[in-house]
Amino acid sequence: MGKIIFYEDRNFQGRSYECMSDCSDMSSYMSRCHSCRVENGCFMVYERPNFMGNQFFLRRGEYSDYQRMMGMSDGIRSCRMIPMHRGNFRMRIYERENFGGQMHEMMDDCDSIQERYHMSDCQSCNVMDGHWLMFEHPHFRGRMMYMRPGECRGFREMGMSGMRFMSMRRIMDSCN
Repeated sequence: MGKIIFYEDRNFQGRSYECMSDCSDMSSYMSRCHSCRVENGCFMVYERPNFMGNQFFLRRGEYSDYQRMMGMSDGIRSCRMIPMHRGNFRMRIYERENFGGQMHEMMDDCDSIQERYHMSDCQSCNVMDGHWLMFEHPHFRGRMMYMRPGECRGFREMGMSGMRFMSMRRIMDSCN
């Protein structure tokens, strides 16, 4: 089971809120959030409510200042706990929205879809097994997006319009 503690101010100061599951809007618990401690598990944190906007992957550890570490202007507004997955990983990526264009099935990390598949863009996907992180640039750099099992016909619906994803990584450990 995951556990994360959010703090209003930097360096774990101010009011705090403990969370052990998804939270779509933290404003009912605290007016702002600028630091946190992940006691166990893995979480995605989002700069906007309802799991929208820029997102960041956090594993066990201390995060004393979001603005400096991640460039988040308003701090954290929502979070999602990433469940531990044991077993196979499988995802289909598509060149265009609505599962159009080239399709490739992945079962392991891919540091560059351009190099591996000669694909210039990934606009939709279908995650069949496991939990994945998708990155804006090759070699797991840039903005990221968490993908859990299910279909995603386009990234606009997740508040990521105009984003291209060029590398993908499996979330493989329990993050403890």
